[in-house]
Formats: sequence, structure tokens, C-alpha cells
Amino acid sequence: MKKGIKPFIIPIFIPHAGCPHQCAFCNQKAITGTKENIFSADYIFQHIKNFLNYKGQRNPSQISFFGGTFLGLPAEKIIFLLDIAQEFVRSGQIDNIRFSTRPDSIDSRRLDMISGYSVSDIEIGAQSMENHVLNLSNRGHSVQDTESAVTLLKKRGYRVGLQMMIGLPGETADSPLITATRIANLAPDYVRIYPTVVLKGSPLALWLQKGHYQPLHLDEAVTLTKRIYLFFKSRQIPVIRMGLQASSELDSKKSILAGPYHPAFGHMVFSEIFLDTVSMAIDTLSDVEGQTVEINVHPKNISKMRGLTNKNIFLLTRRFNIQKLKVTAESSLSPESILINRRHTYNIFFDINESAQ
Repeated sequence: MKKGIKPFIIPIFIPHAGCPHQCAFCNQKAITGTKENIFSADYIFQHIKNFLNYKGQRNPSQISFFGGTFLGLPAEKIIFLLDIAQEFVRSGQIDNIRFSTRPDSIDSRRLDMISGYSVSDIEIGAQSMENHVLNLSNRGHSVQDTESAVTLLKKRGYRVGLQMMIGLPGETADSPLITATRIANLAPDYVRIYPTVVLKGSPLALWLQKGHYQPLHLDEAVTLTKRIYLFFKSRQIPVIRMGLQASSELDSKKSILAGPYHPAFGHMVFSEIFLDTVSMAIDTLSDVEGQTVEINVHPKNISKMRGLTNKNIFLLTRRFNIQKLKVTAESSLSPESILINRRHTYNIFFDINESAQ
């Protein structure tokens, strides 16, 4: 797959399938809302065809198995799922296959088993790169398992994605950046960042009830994720998701008891980056107090610059005593540029190294 091209992903959720036990934070059925028989060939075929009907001209395309431990499944189920996906690859409707799995499910025997299929990407649920945090979350694997898995996958030529979480039990203030640094040192092709939320039916729900666990506040999680995102960007590692994928199950709030869930979590992270950048930029100007300030951004960044419910507009106006703040689209600007008062141009990530400290 060419670098920088976003694939059209057809997700097939296999909640808890292949998992050796339930992690403290986990209730995959609450996250995905999946109730169908996931090992029904008819269901999977129809599910994929439904997505392909919406595909249009987008390319490349992937069938993606998420939610469980793919390589932890019995061999016959792994082959069953891959055979179905491979049929769409052979017909030219799908380019390749990806799946997520635990690091301790990756070994040479299992990789030999899938070598004949068009698997391009394997995502590893690392979650933390501190063993005491993994133990408290009942992960059942070690940091060394993650390191060994990445090494083996890279030798086999797979694209590797790593998933990390923030706000896990036992974390210190330094834990998220320790995990991010150790992940970056493994040089994955991309990462995902998930804040820990308390799901109904998870062991963490009981800990919350007993007062043994306190989740991050939403604003705290957004700011922490921002720092990690900027760190990964400084290491040229793409972050392809921040926050849980929105779903009707999660948005109804029936499944989440507490924690920093928001359907626009990633948008909130980017909005805070825009706020930081413009704040530092305006701070260098001497002619803004009591004046009208115009901020020009690429059209796709208008909402990120304004923030949810115009939060950034309100904060900047109050912080700098600005009479009026206008945000306008300027298609000639690059997506990572900001133009203030038609005179001052700044890069959105110019402060990246400072922000990652």
C-alpha cells in the first residue's frame, strides 16, 4: 500500500473471539454492539457486499478483522475467515486483509499458517509498555512479548500497527509518554491511541464501584492524547485513530459508566492543537488587543480551528482581549498552515518538539 493513502476499510468485528480471558477494561460486545453470528459465512459475505456497495471509486480496500484476538482463534476458524476474505481479493474487489491480535498470539507457527493469504497489516494491542500496568489490567502478556512480536512481523514483511491506551490502572504521570517512547522505538507503521473508559460488564466497572479506579476526565484525556500525538508526529509515525470508534451503542451511553468518551474525541485533540498554535502565534503580536483578528486556514480545518461549539473562538477572544475573531477558509493554504491578519503565517505543528516534552 502506498504511503499516505487511506484505505477503504470493511470492518468485521469478532468481539472477545480468540481472547484467552477478559482484560480489566474490556467488554468488546459493548463497544461493537455485535449480536450476529460472526462465524456465519452468509452473514460475513453479505456484510462485505453491503460495504462494497458504498465503496464508489475509493482505493485501496481492506477487509479488517477487529475486536478479538485473531491469531488466538482455533486454526480452523482463522482459515475459515481468511478463506472468505481471500475470495474477495481473488475477485479483485478487495486489495488485502488486516487484523488485530494480542502480541503473545504471534509466533512463527501461526504466521506460517497465514502466509498464503493476502494479509498486509497486523495490528497489535500493546496497550502499555510497562509490565506493572499490563499486570494490573490483567493483560496476560509482557512488554517483551510486544517487542518480540513486532520484530517477527517486520522480518516477515508485514505492516505493523500498535495500539496503546491511556488512563489504565497503575499508570503514573509519566506512563503514557514512556509507553509512547517505547512504541516509537519499535518503529511501527502507525499507531492508535485509546483513552480508557469504564464499560458496563467489565472488571473495571467493579473497581470503579468500589473506589479502586478513577478514570481520566475528558479534558485531561484530550490534552494527554495531544501530547502523545505530537510526539509520534515528531517521530514520523502516523496516528490513524484517537478515541473509540463512535457507535450507536456507545453514543446511547448505555454501555459506558464513566471515562473520557466523546464521539468527536479526535476532533477535540486537533482543535486543541490549533488552539495552542494560534495562542502562541498571537502572543508574539503586539496589535491585537481590542482589535478584529482574522485567522485563515485550509477549508477542511475550519471546524478544528473553531473548536466544538466555538470553544476556541471563546477562549482566544477572552485570553487576548480581542474584540472580534474571524475564522475564514483559504484554499491556497496548506492543511498545516495558519495565516493571521493576512500577514503572519505559522505552521500548525511548529511547536511540536516543545509540546512533546
